[in-house]
Amino acid sequence: MVQGASSDTERKVIAILKVLSESSEPLGSITIARKLESEGVFLSERAVRYHLRITDERGYTQPVGRDGRMITAEGLEEIREALALEHLGFIREKLEMLAFQTTFDPQKRTGQLPINTSIIDKHSFKNALSAMKDAFKAGICVSDLVATASEGKRLGSVIIPSSKIGLATVCSVAVNGVLLKAGVPTDYRFGGMLEVRNSKPRRFVAVIDYAGTSLDPSEQFIRSKMTSVNEAAKMGNGKILAVFRTVPAPARQIVEERIAMVNEAGIGGVYALGNTSEPVCQIPVGLNRVGIVQLGGLNPVAAAVESGIEVENIAESGMIDFEQLVPYWQL
Repeated sequence: MVQGASSDTERKVIAILKVLSESSEPLGSITIARKLESEGVFLSERAVRYHLRITDERGYTQPVGRDGRMITAEGLEEIREALALEHLGFIREKLEMLAFQTTFDPQKRTGQLPINTSIIDKHSFKNALSAMKDAFKAGICVSDLVATASEGKRLGSVIIPSSKIGLATVCSVAVNGVLLKAGVPTDYRFGGMLEVRNSKPRRFVAVIDYAGTSLDPSEQFIRSKMTSVNEAAKMGNGKILAVFRTVPAPARQIVEERIAMVNEAGIGGVYALGNTSEPVCQIPVGLNRVGIVQLGGLNPVAAAVESGIEVENIAESGMIDFEQLVPYWQL
C-alpha cells in the first residue's frame, strides 16, 4: 500500500485507479477527467496525465496504444488495500454487477460471461497446466473451458505482465447471471472452504461473508494454502473452494431448467441444490429460500498452487466472449 495515502497526490492517484478499475476498456486522460468530475474530483486533463505518469512508474497502470491506460494487477491490489474499509461488501456488489453484465445465452452459446484471471510465469505455465489436470478431470471446477493470453494482452480487465501468461477460468457467477436473465435474483452469502468426503459435499469448514470483506474469499484461501483440491480430485476427500448462495423458493423449477441448459453448454459448478428452507451442507436457509452450493472457479488453479507453483489470482476479473473459450484439454 502507498505510504502517506492521506496526501493530496496519493488521494488523486487512488481516485484515478478507482476510475480505471471500473472500466474493462482503456481510458484516456480526457475520459478519466470527466469521470472524476462526476464523482466530485476536479482534475484538468494535464493534471490527470501527470498523475498517470506516477501510476505508470509504480506499475499500477500500463499504456495501451493511443487508447490510454489500463490498470494492472498491481494497481488492482493497491486500490484494494487503499480502500479496504470503504470497500466492505465490495465483493458482493461486484458479483451482482457481473451477473447483470452477463449476456451469455446457453442455447445459442453466444454472449459474455464473467471470468477469473490467473497470472503465471511463462516458464512454469506447462507445469501449472499439468498440475490442474486432476481437478479438471474430477469436475472440481465451474467449467473446463478456459482462455489464455500472453504478455501485453488482456483477459477481462487485466493486462498480462511481461514474462507471464494469463489463464482465464469461468467464474461461478456466470450461472447466476443466466438465472438473473431468467428473472431469478440471487442472494450472495459467502465464499468458503467446503469439506468433501467420498467425492460428495459434506460441510463448510471456513467461510468469509461477502458483506464483511473487501477481498475475494477464494483468493484469500488460496493465498493462505488452506485448500487440498488435489486430494479431493484424486482420493475424493479434501477441502475445496465453494460459494453459498440462495434463490427464492418459487423459482426452483426455473433454476433447475437453467442449470441443465448451462450444463449442456459446458458451464456447470452447481454442486448441491437444496429444498425450500432446508439446510444445505449444514448451512441454514431462510424461509421460502433455496440454498445453492457452487464450486469455485479457481479450484484448478488452487491445485497448481498446492503443487508449489506461484500464481497471482484476480478473481471476478471481468467479462469474456464465450466464443473465446476453449477446452482445457486442447492446451
